[in-house]
Order: sequence, then C-alpha cells, then structure tokens
Amino acid sequence: MEQSGHPPLTSHDPRRLRLFCGNANPDLAREIGAYLGVPDGPRVIKRFADGEVYIQIQESIRGCDVFLIQPTCAPVNDHLMELMIMVDACRRASARQITAVIPYYGYARADRKTAGRESITAKLVANLLVKSGVERVLAMDLHSSQIQGYFDIPCDHIYGSPVLVDYLATRDLGEVVVVSPDVGGVARARAFAKQMKDAPLAIIDKRRSGHNVAESLTVIGDVAGKTAILIDDMIDTGGTICQGARLLRSRGAARVLACATHAVFSPPAIERLSEPGLFEEVVVTNSIPLSPDLHFPQLRVLSVANMLGEAIWRIHQESSVSSMFR
Repeated sequence: MEQSGHPPLTSHDPRRLRLFCGNANPDLAREIGAYLGVPDGPRVIKRFADGEVYIQIQESIRGCDVFLIQPTCAPVNDHLMELMIMVDACRRASARQITAVIPYYGYARADRKTAGRESITAKLVANLLVKSGVERVLAMDLHSSQIQGYFDIPCDHIYGSPVLVDYLATRDLGEVVVVSPDVGGVARARAFAKQMKDAPLAIIDKRRSGHNVAESLTVIGDVAGKTAILIDDMIDTGGTICQGARLLRSRGAARVLACATHAVFSPPAIERLSEPGLFEEVVVTNSIPLSPDLHFPQLRVLSVANMLGEAIWRIHQESSVSSMFR
C-alpha cells in the first residue's frame, strides 16, 4: 500500500479485499488495482454462440469484500448485463459484501417523468442491480443527485471535479468564468466555481426541441475577455456544449474550455468538438474508455483511478467517503 499511503492490507486479512472488472473499462480497473496494491481478480467472461454472457470467478471469495468495477457505457445493455451476472456469481460464491463500482451510470438521463407513458430508467436500473444482489453502489457524477435515492441500499456518490480542478490549476487561464451550459446544471457549475477560487458564474439559457437537439439562446453573466470554462457531467453528441461555446465566442469570451466527467462521445461528437477555433481544450476523465479513433488534438483525458481507489479503500475500512471532498 505504499502507493496510496495506507497501511498494508496485512493489517487485516490480506485476502479480504477483492477487485474484479468486466469488459467495460479494464484499463481503469488496473489503475485502481495499482493504487490499492490489489490485483484484478481472475475471472472468465465469454459468450455463447447466441450472444449470451458466461462469467466464472476463478478464485475463492468466500467472506470477502468484493468490488466489481464496471461503468455501464456503450454498449450499455451488454455491460449492464455483464455487471449483473458478475454480481450473481459473487453472491453465489458467498462473498461477504458486493459493491458495484459504476464510474459511469447509464440510463440516468430518464430520471423523472416529463411526459405521459415514459419509463424512469434510472430507477429501473437501480432496481435491477439491487435484485441481482448488489449490497452497495459507488457511483461518480450521477446525472442528477436524486438518483442516489433510487437505490434501496447504500449509495456512495463521488465527484470528478477535484481531478478537473487540479488540472486547471496547472494552467495559466487568466480571468476565469465558470459557465453552466443550461439552467439544470447551475448547481454543478456553482459548486465547480467555488472550487475554482470562487470564480464568477454565467449561465446559458437553452431551449431543447428534442432529445440530443439543443438551441442555445443567450448568456446570463459577463464573459467578455475572460476564459470561459463550460462544465457538465457528460458530453454525449456534443450539441449542447458546442452551441454554448459558439455563443460564448460571439459574446466576446477570449478562450473557451469544456470540462466533463463522462466522455460519452456519440457521433457526431468528435467532428463537433474538434472544430477549429471553438475549444482550446476539452478536458474529460477516463470513467469511460476512449478508443484511439475518438481522440482529437484538443482532448485531454485525466485519470480518476486514485479517487475511486481511495473511495474503495474507505468503504472497505468502513470510514467516511464524503470527507474526501471537504
């Protein structure tokens, strides 16, 4: 445990803490394991000819604290099913406690009913995870805070903003203004602005005509001559944040940066985000893996492995997770 500064695991049973990952983000799982000094556990994940998933845990985990690292990113349904099958395998193997570590929680955008006959998929997925045998959830930057209440089990919610703030602190940004790309993200932007040495806040008034379709109308706040930092929890197709960046440029912003925890990057996000002269940088975390074809010159990817590893250690030691952010 020299890397994390914690006492070695031999202070308890050295085999009590176990990490396993699915196919969603094995690189992040390896980084978390390196921070904790705990290797990714052996398991078999394969598919039958018809596409059904088969999973076997290949070591004894009886009486262990098991942490399953699996963001439910694209393909969302496959990775969600993998996670639930891993949970079932661990439950039947007599694990003491099973924690689902979900750096990116899919199906989170449908978190309430905005029209008749809609499904609340954020709650549905929470129900599925609980029924599969998950006893605790560790999630990062949920699309909305109320999703924590959708779980009938403990849910630890951590934030990627400290990693983003630490990176921005190394940059010479001049006079900064933090910008929320829509009214719904004001609370997130306000908290981020406070971490950025109480930077001023601006808001983009946006009207949405349909899913993944947005039209930005006006900026509330002063951005002229300043470095504007657009902050959001995720970037999907990039429509919202690119519309916002164009509007900020037209209102006199000297520089525009985009920051988000989850780089969903559905087409045509790369073409939009890499538009010359729009963003100076697009800063995201590795909560979702990015293949080489999704990289572009303005992109900066930061690791959240140490933060997730610290949260896992604190859960295992039954100490406070929220104190990480005080």
